[in-house]
Amino acid sequence: MLRPLLPQLPSPQPPSAQGLRLLVGTCLGTALALLAGRAVLLKLTPTPTPDTPISSLRAWRLVSPDPTLRREASLLLASQEPSGSARQRQWLWGQGWGRDPLAALALKRAALAAEAAGHTDQALDLWQSLWERFPHSPASADALYSLGRQQPRWRQQLLQRFPAHPAALAAALDLGRSPTTRLKASLHLARWGPRWPGAEALLVEACRGRDRALQPPQRRQLALGLAQLGRGKTALECLQGLRGDPELDLALGQALLKGDASQQGLADRRLLALAQRWPTTAAAREAIALLSQREGADTDALLARLPAPLQDSAAVQARLALEHQSPWRGVLQRWPRDPASWELQWQLARQALLQQRWAEAAAILNALPANQLAAPLAARQLFWLAYSQGRLGDGAAARRLWRQVLTFAPGGYYSWRARLHLGKSEPALLRAPGDPAPPLARPPWQPLASGDAGLDRLWRLNQPLEAWESWRFWRGGRPAQTARDLRLEGRLRSGVGDDWIGLGQLEQASLRLPKGSCQLQADLERQLNPLRYGELFRQAAAATGLDPALLQAVARQESRFTAGVESPVGAVGLMQLMPTTASDLAGRRLEGPSLKDPGLNTRLGARYLRQLLEQWHGNPVLAVASYNAGAGAVGHWLKTGLGSDSPQQTGAKINLLSDPELWIEAIPYPETRLYTKKVLGNLWSYRRLNQGDGSGC
Repeated sequence: MLRPLLPQLPSPQPPSAQGLRLLVGTCLGTALALLAGRAVLLKLTPTPTPDTPISSLRAWRLVSPDPTLRREASLLLASQEPSGSARQRQWLWGQGWGRDPLAALALKRAALAAEAAGHTDQALDLWQSLWERFPHSPASADALYSLGRQQPRWRQQLLQRFPAHPAALAAALDLGRSPTTRLKASLHLARWGPRWPGAEALLVEACRGRDRALQPPQRRQLALGLAQLGRGKTALECLQGLRGDPELDLALGQALLKGDASQQGLADRRLLALAQRWPTTAAAREAIALLSQREGADTDALLARLPAPLQDSAAVQARLALEHQSPWRGVLQRWPRDPASWELQWQLARQALLQQRWAEAAAILNALPANQLAAPLAARQLFWLAYSQGRLGDGAAARRLWRQVLTFAPGGYYSWRARLHLGKSEPALLRAPGDPAPPLARPPWQPLASGDAGLDRLWRLNQPLEAWESWRFWRGGRPAQTARDLRLEGRLRSGVGDDWIGLGQLEQASLRLPKGSCQLQADLERQLNPLRYGELFRQAAAATGLDPALLQAVARQESRFTAGVESPVGAVGLMQLMPTTASDLAGRRLEGPSLKDPGLNTRLGARYLRQLLEQWHGNPVLAVASYNAGAGAVGHWLKTGLGSDSPQQTGAKINLLSDPELWIEAIPYPETRLYTKKVLGNLWSYRRLNQGDGSGC
C-alpha cells in the first residue's frame, strides 16, 4: 500500500488554560474593536437632507461604501428631477434592493417615473414586484391602484387593505356608474375620507337617491360624512328622523352652527339634547362649550336646562362671570388650564383696557400665571400687563414684561409691538415702484421630529407625500385631536401643498401647545409662516414699491396661500379680491375664474394695497384694516373716534397715533380686529424670517 508523501503531522493537543484565555481575549478584543469602529463610522456617516448640496449627494451616490447612504442620496437626487425624466429614472435605477422600507419607496418612485415616461410594461413589473415583496407597506396601495387599471380585483383588495389611503379614496371614485357601486363608493368615502375631492357630490347623491332604500347604519355614515363637510342641513335630511348618538349629534351641531339663523336654532336644540342625553361624554362637554359661546338672550335659558353637573363647568361658569352673574376669580382659580377661563380672562381684561381702568386690567391679567397658557396667549397677556404697568407709572416693570413677551413669542403681533415699545425702529412699507425689493429668504429645511423614525426618515429624504400617506394609513383616517397630532398633521398637509387645512391645524396647535424652548417657538413660527409663491410676491412688490413681506402676510391670512379658494361673499384667490374691485384695478372686466391665476391676483392685490397705503400716508394699521373692512368704514372710525361707540366703552376716545394697540382693540368689527392683528403679526414674522432672524434665540 502506498504511504502518503506528506510528513506525518502531530495530533492536535487541547489548548492550555493560558492559551484558551489568550484566544478568548483576542476574539473579544477583535469584536469590541469592530463594534467601536462601526460606531465611529456611524458617527462619521453623513445624514443627507433636502438642504444637502447636489454635488455632495452625487459624490455619496458614486463612492460611499455605505449602500444605505447611496440609496438615500439617490432618492434625494430623484426628488429634485421632473417626473419621468431620464435623469430621475437614472437616479432610481437599482435602488429597490433589500427589505428596508426604503426599498418599497424606491420601487414606487421608479414605477411612477416609468409610467410618466410611457414605459408601461416596465412600470407594471415594478408595481408587481412592490406588491409581492412589501404587501403591508403603504407604498403598495399605489401598486394595487395601478394594477387595478387592468384587473378590478386589485382595486377591491386596495379598498379592504388600505381603506384610508389616498389611493383607496381615489379608487372609490372610480368604482363605476351603477347604483350599487356608487353607493359603495359613497359609504367608503363617508367613512374614510369625506373631504376627498369629488366625495361631497357622491354623498349628497347617495342620501337623496330614490333608487334604493338606505339602511339606518348607512344613513348615519353618510350623514356623519356630510356633517364633517359642513353640510348640516343636508345631513339632517339624510337621517330622516334617525336617532342620533354623541359623535353624530356633535358633528351635526357644529355643522348647523355655520348656517343661517334657523339652522343655528336646530344646532342649539341638537347640542342641548346631546348634553342632556349623554352628560358624561366628551361630546357633551364640547357641546356645552359651543352653547356657552353663543350670543343672544335665549342662550342663558338653554344653559339653565342643562344637567346640574354640566352647569357647574368651566364653559358655563365663565359665561356667567362674563355677564357679571358670578365672580370671575372663582372661575379662574377652579379651572386655570381650561380654554374657557383663558377667554374669560381676556374678555374681562379687554373691557377694562378699553375703559382705561389700568389697575383693574392689571389685576385681571395677573390672575393666571403666563406659563400655564399657550405661548400666543401668554404673549398677549404679558404685553397688556406691561401696557397697564406703564400707564400706572411703572416703566421698569413694563420694559421687563415686554422683554419677557419676546421669550414667549419671538414673532407675531405682540412681539412686534413689544419691540417697538422697547425702542426698536420699524422699516417703512412704501418705496418707489421699481426699486429693488427686500430679499425673500429661502427657509432652511426643518426635521419633522414626529417621534416615528420611519416617518421622520421619509420627511428627511424629501418625500412629504409618502410621509403624509403613511401617516394617514397608520391613523386609519382618524382626525387629529391633540395639539401634538395637529402640529404634525398640519406640517404634513402643508408639505404636500394643502396649506388651507395644514396651516389651520398649525394655528390650532399653537393655541394648545404649552410654551416650549425658545428654539421650539422659533421653529413653530417658521412653520406657521411658510414662503409660498416667492417669485410672484417679489415681482409684484417690485412693481408697486411694497415690501414683499406685506404681500405674504396678507395672502397668508386671506387664503392661506390657496389660489383657488373663493369666499362665501365672492372674494377670490390668493389675495381674496372681489371681482368688481379687481376689475377697477385692472381697467377691464374680470370674472372670478380669472382671479384664480396666482400671478394676476397677486399683481392686483399689490396695487390695491399700494393705493390704501398711499391713502393713509403709509400707516400699516389703517391700510390693513381697510383691506378687510373697506376704506369707508375705517374713515368713519377715524372721523367719529373709537372708544365710545359701545355701551361698555365709556372711557375717552382713543387716539390712533398715541395708542395704536388700544385703537385696534376698539375696532367694532370683531373680524377686522382679529384680521388686523393677524396680518401685522404675519408681516413682522416674515420680515424676521426674510432677514435671516428666524431663530429668535
